[in-house]
Order: sequence, then structure tokens, then C-alpha cells
Amino acid sequence: MTVAHYIAMFAAFVLICAGGVTGQTEGVLQPDTAPPKLVVLVYQRFPFDKATEGGKALAAAARACANLEAPNSWIVLDSVTGDSEVLSFDPFDSFAHIGKAFAQWGPIYAAHPELGKFQAQISGALASQRTIVAERRDDLSYRANRIDLSKARFLRVLEVRLHPGHEGELAEAFKKLTAAYEKTESDLPWVVYQVNAGMPSPTFFAFVPMRTLAQNDDLLNLRDPLHEAEGEAAERMQQIARAAYAHTESNLYAISPEKSRVSKGFAAGDPEFWMPKPPASTKVAAKKRGNNKTAK
Repeated sequence: MTVAHYIAMFAAFVLICAGGVTGQTEGVLQPDTAPPKLVVLVYQRFPFDKATEGGKALAAAARACANLEAPNSWIVLDSVTGDSEVLSFDPFDSFAHIGKAFAQWGPIYAAHPELGKFQAQISGALASQRTIVAERRDDLSYRANRIDLSKARFLRVLEVRLHPGHEGELAEAFKKLTAAYEKTESDLPWVVYQVNAGMPSPTFFAFVPMRTLAQNDDLLNLRDPLHEAEGEAAERMQQIARAAYAHTESNLYAISPEKSRVSKGFAAGDPEFWMPKPPASTKVAAKKRGNNKTAK
């Protein structure tokens, strides 16, 4: 790793942890809105000429599932930086939960053929798709119990791929960074997941939920206090980065509620965002259509 590569990596890591006052509360959160134990990440890329078609199909599928007893939820995000793609963040409690959901979707598709139609539209528009399963690492996270995903509007994601055999050094680096944040009494939580399946290991993802993009401006105020709090640990963190990190990438995603399907308990955390009421004009048009059908 070159010095320039290291500097870029460290800047990205500080930036991902500088999201400002993220969606959070002072106490322990309800399970519905807390970071899940397991997450299934589905990266979907659509060609430019089919991006709109794919987006409409994703939204249509979410609407169709809104009133169904779906076995799992998903939060869909559109990329703001990096490659143009859609990221689905699907929370699960365990692999048993994933298996149960997988088994239940078959009968649901059989009973609701429109879902198959929407899925075919999505698949037909896709250029590529990748599915990853990752498990939460509380020992590498910072105040993750204060994260309320229902309050988030954006998600900043840092991907860190390690050279094999350096997992212990990554843990050391995260613990030192956590200690520095504690010294500054920073209230900027993040949650870390380790990839279990779907891509080369060892790979980790750090997620920071954000309420607004403007929260990134806090980086300017955080950088100096954080560096001072790191003290002698800063040099050790640089050594770890040079030796352990094979690749790092930081990207920003915007949450798309119309493409997502969340539980009622989750949506209750911010119903105006997750369950917006249709415009009055839409209601009037629907009423007129109903009256016309009755007249006929």
C-alpha cells in the first residue's frame, strides 16, 4: 500500500465516522429499529437506459408486498457516490430466519402472480447482482445500541478488505479509534459487520446512518480533537493500515422508502417518511375512478 493509498483510506474512515448527530436515542432501542444481528446486502446494477424501469419495478414490488404477511423486510438505498447501483439492506435475526423466509416466499409468489411479474421486470433490467451475508460485530462498533435506523435518510458505508490473517490488527485499530471517540465524548455511532458469505474474506463493512448530508460538515470540527485524542495510538493505526488493509472504499447511499418494505413497528419510528400519505389529487382521482365503475 502506498502512502497516498493509506492517506485516502484514513480520510475515508474518519469521514464515515463523522456523520453528525445520526438517527439515535439515549436509551436502548427497540429491536425493530436497531441494527440487526445479520444483514443480507444485495447490490444491483442497472444499465443507464434501464435504471428507471428497474426503479419502478422495485417500487411496484414493495407496494405489492405492503399489505402481505411478508417473512422479512428490506431497506432499499440508491447510490449517491461511486458506481450507480441500488443496495438492499435486509435485516435478519439468524441464518434460521433467512432459511425460513426463503421457504415462505415460494407460496407467496404462487398466491400473488403479480409479484413474479415485477420480479421478472427487475431481473430483465439488471446488468449484475451480488448478494452478501454479514454478521454484526459489536466489539468493533461504537455506541451501536443508540442507532435508530428508522430515523436515517442516508447511509454511509465503508468497506474494508484485509490481507488474510490480519483480523486481529483490524480489531486493534477499531478499538483504538473507539477509545479516541470516547475521549472526545463523541456521539457519532457506527455499526460494523463482518462478511460471512458472498465475497472474499476477510471483509468488513462499517455503516453510519445519517439524518442529513449536512452532517458530514462535522468532519471539519472533529478531525483535530480526534487526532489529539488518538495520541500515540495514531502511529500504531498507521502501521496497521499499511500492513493489514488490502482495499478500502467509502460510499454514500440515500434511502428510498418507496422501494423499501419495513415492518409497522419500524415505520412507526418515523411514519411521515416511511408511510407518506398520497397527494390529495391522487385521492380525488381514485375516488372518481371508483364512482365511474359504480355508475357503469
